[in-house]
Amino acid sequence: MRIGELARRAGTSAHAVRYYERDGLLPPARRSANGFREYGPEAEERLRLLLGLRGLDVPLPRAAELATMCADGRCGQVSHELRSYIAAQRAQIKRRARGLHDLDRRLARLESQLAAGDLPRPLIMLGKEERDGNL
Repeated sequence: MRIGELARRAGTSAHAVRYYERDGLLPPARRSANGFREYGPEAEERLRLLLGLRGLDVPLPRAAELATMCADGRCGQVSHELRSYIAAQRAQIKRRARGLHDLDRRLARLESQLAAGDLPRPLIMLGKEERDGNL
């Protein structure tokens, strides 16, 4: 299949396919007699895997390593590593969510003060008072 078809089937752009090929993430395509890139089903499979891993926020170099491991028949090891990655990512998401919740609470309190016509105390004090338990 040509680059446009590969890109369409994988849900990306021809530009992205060229980038992945140029950076060695996809094997070089065969060239037809008229110079068009020709890709086989293995390129589509690898590209879909790379894009899927990137969609999970796996860094591209690591996604390439995992795709190569799977192509080498070590998909079980890839599954194990992905489970560890997922656990770490979910823990990070929970930490971020707590931080966002705390920020939302501080913003709501400041908004209430402003709506009441109170001059807000310095913002640094708002955070310190919350940490000290002196709301």
